[in-house]
Amino acid sequence: MNLVYNSEHYSILAYPAQESFELVDKDASRTLFIRGEVAFRFRQAIDSIPEGERDEDTIDEFIESYCDGVASPIRFH
Repeated sequence: MNLVYNSEHYSILAYPAQESFELVDKDASRTLFIRGEVAFRFRQAIDSIPEGERDEDTIDEFIESYCDGVASPIRFH
């Protein structure tokens, strides 16, 4: 597992062996695990953000839109 992005509101964890990502919404305590084709398209979408626009606000907004409606609540056992 590699932490590839971390802001006050979101984190992106990469799992290279599984070719997957975990998106963590810290404010809403929810997570989204993606792999395969979905992870590939996510990576392409992140890479398509122009270098000059890759600031924390832009990345956070992208992650928020990606997680909306599909992320699951984080549950502690």
